[in-house]
Amino acid sequence: MKAIALTHYLPIDNPESLFDVQLDKPAPKGRDVLIEIKAIAVNPVDVKVRAPKDTVEKSPRVLGWDAAGVVQAVGPGVSRFKVGDRVFYAGDITRPGSNSEFQLVDERIIGNMPKSLSFEQAAALPLTAITAWEALFDRLKVPARSSAPAKSILIIGGAGGVGSIAIQLAVKVAGLDVIATASRPESEKWVRELGAQHVINHFGDLPAQLKEQGFDNVDYVLILNDTDRHFPAAAAAVAPQGMICTIVENAAPLDVSLLKAKSAGFIWEFMFTRSMFQTADMQEQGNLLDKVAGLIDDKTVVTTLSQVLSPINAANLRQAHATLETGRVIGKIVLKDFLN
Repeated sequence: MKAIALTHYLPIDNPESLFDVQLDKPAPKGRDVLIEIKAIAVNPVDVKVRAPKDTVEKSPRVLGWDAAGVVQAVGPGVSRFKVGDRVFYAGDITRPGSNSEFQLVDERIIGNMPKSLSFEQAAALPLTAITAWEALFDRLKVPARSSAPAKSILIIGGAGGVGSIAIQLAVKVAGLDVIATASRPESEKWVRELGAQHVINHFGDLPAQLKEQGFDNVDYVLILNDTDRHFPAAAAAVAPQGMICTIVENAAPLDVSLLKAKSAGFIWEFMFTRSMFQTADMQEQGNLLDKVAGLIDDKTVVTTLSQVLSPINAANLRQAHATLETGRVIGKIVLKDFLN
């Protein structure tokens, strides 16, 4: 099968940073599903894993954790899918990734693809949808929509992949009052179109800007960019007994004592936790992808696809990585179609 891989961890402008390669097509066993990949998306985790370091792989390593495709074969333990099903998923960071024509994925972390979307539209969703859903409903414990006054959430980094889904889920599923951060006119326009009721600039004084928008504090904070920089502002902005969640690891220790007087909480979201540790509730990722597909098909949530490159090859994947490294991507970059 065709694949894009690496053996050395190099700057993205080096043509050997990601290269085209032929690998053996895998065969499914147990609960694994063999998927023929039609489209893939690129995420910050791809750039982070590929970042320059001294490690050298003994055999080509395939990255990629967002895909949509068609089930080609199933292992004997599979009960949720059959050959021909259209699926979407983010996969497992401990296994070969989706930058290949075929991939093995555990059935428990696969969702049925939205019926109303193309493969490239669907491929933009899984990793960010899982991350946003888990952050809001599993980590922050945001309750279901109710008749009570709406609670508020500050989403730092609203125009990126996760933010673009988190805004929609927070507004349309949870009924929260959403304040999203954006620093450019085009990103402000994007987050407002997705449903954010208020927009502030993450390069400015966040607590002061919140007060200008009428918020003394917010019930929840979701940090999607630069935890080190934004944690002090998040601690100042969060309400007493509120919660902060981040998906971005910190470079320096965080002063969580800033939360003590407020009895506020701090928690991480890492969407690969369930698959890495084979948790008892691993099936919840497949379940939530099915829920997201339903929200897409009933027009509650929209895809966050913003750019499509074709075909799926090393040159286009390097271009996608380089674009993502600028830190100015709105929505998601997707690649579609392996050429015969």
